[in-house]
Order: sequence, then structure tokens, then C-alpha cells
Amino acid sequence: MLLFLMLMTGFAGFVDSAAGGGGLISLPAYLFAGLPVHYTYGTNKFSAACGTTFATAQFFQKGAMNIRVGLLAAVGSFVGSALGSHIVLLLSDQVLRTMMLIILPVAAVLILWRRDLPDENRDDGTLNAKKAVLALAIGLGIGLYDGIFGPGTGTFAIIAFTTLMGFDLRTAGGNAKVLNLASNYASLVTYLSSGLVVFSIGIPCAISGIVGNLLGSHFALKKGAKFIRPMMLVVLVLLLGKIVSDAVL
Repeated sequence: MLLFLMLMTGFAGFVDSAAGGGGLISLPAYLFAGLPVHYTYGTNKFSAACGTTFATAQFFQKGAMNIRVGLLAAVGSFVGSALGSHIVLLLSDQVLRTMMLIILPVAAVLILWRRDLPDENRDDGTLNAKKAVLALAIGLGIGLYDGIFGPGTGTFAIIAFTTLMGFDLRTAGGNAKVLNLASNYASLVTYLSSGLVVFSIGIPCAISGIVGNLLGSHFALKKGAKFIRPMMLVVLVLLLGKIVSDAVL
């Protein structure tokens, strides 16, 4: 079962580093392995945070991000995710599963609606008060979603940075990495302090997740929109599949 989880988290890291949505693969895998919902959230956040760290470093090295916008979004994301993860601890497993059934269809519609994102950089490189507030708001909203639920966080961040702030897909992906990194660590602190990370599973899965993230970010940086757009459609298919499985089961 551990080998299965490592394969799934590796694939999740590959998808997540390019288009977001890795949690759509890893969360069901942990649940399938028999982990309770809260331990699934904590262990998944541990492995995801490790992988995202390496993917973010790759995007930073290639200059594929607007660091000022990314950092502002990260501040908002950290606050939102910390709040969201504390809310999760107050909810029962059944409530969380019910929330999944409600949120997933909405997420699927949003991704389908914006699946063909523009790939021209309309940002002028300046940072005024309006852009700063918008970056903080994007981070806060998506961070809150990530802390409470999670799947599709990176995808929604890419959509927000392209449609609301005018970044191309490559730069939006880099900004999304910084945002997602902050939200991952904010939630992880909460789960670690509550003893909800199973390290015997989380550490091997973190290693496979790092490998997947490095491979995925390499292809995303090299191929750009030609690689990112198809991966976003993969996320959509996975999201719709999870909706159907949750509804049936």
C-alpha cells in the first residue's frame, strides 16, 4: 500500500507543479489507503509542502514569477490557510465529506469555464496599491479554500493571476507556487501541532512528491502553455471523476 501511495503522490506532484490540482489525486489515495480524513489532510499537506518547496525553487531560478506579487499573495495565503485549517479541526469527518460534495462541482465548473486561458503577459511590471490589494485578496481567498479543502488550489491561483492580473501562464504558475507554498506551510503547522501527520507514510510520499514536482515543473517551464493547458484539462477530468465517485459511493 505504501508503494501505491508513493506512486500516487509522485503523479500528484507532477500534475500539481504544472497546473495545480495534485490534491485531487493524493487525497483520494490516502483515503483509499484507510487513513481517517483528518490524518489524510495532515499527511497530504506534509508531502505536498515538501514537493511544492522544490517546484517553487525551480520557478524562482528561472525567473518565472513576479516576486513582489507572489510574496504579497503568499502573505494573504498564509493567513487564509491558517484560518481555514483551524476551521477544519472543528468539523467532523462527515461534515468534511459533505463539503467535498458541494464544493467539487463548483470547482469543476470554474475550471471548465476558464480552461482556455490567455497566454499573453498583459502586466506592465509596476506594483501600485490596487495590484497589491488584489494580490493580497487572491492569496487570502485561495489560502482559505486551501486550508479548508485544498484540491485545485494551484489551478484556481493560475486562473486568478491570468484573468485578474494579466500574467501569462508561465508567470502565473510561478506566482501560484509562492502562494501555494505559504498556504501549505500555514496549514502544516496546524496539523503538526495537532499530531495529524503520519510520518511513516508522509516521509516516503514526500520524497516521491518531490521527484514528481521537479519533473512537472521542468516540463512546465520548458513547454509553457503547450504543457500547462493540457495538464489543466487533466485536473478537470480528475475533478469530475471525484465528483462522480463521491456521489455514487
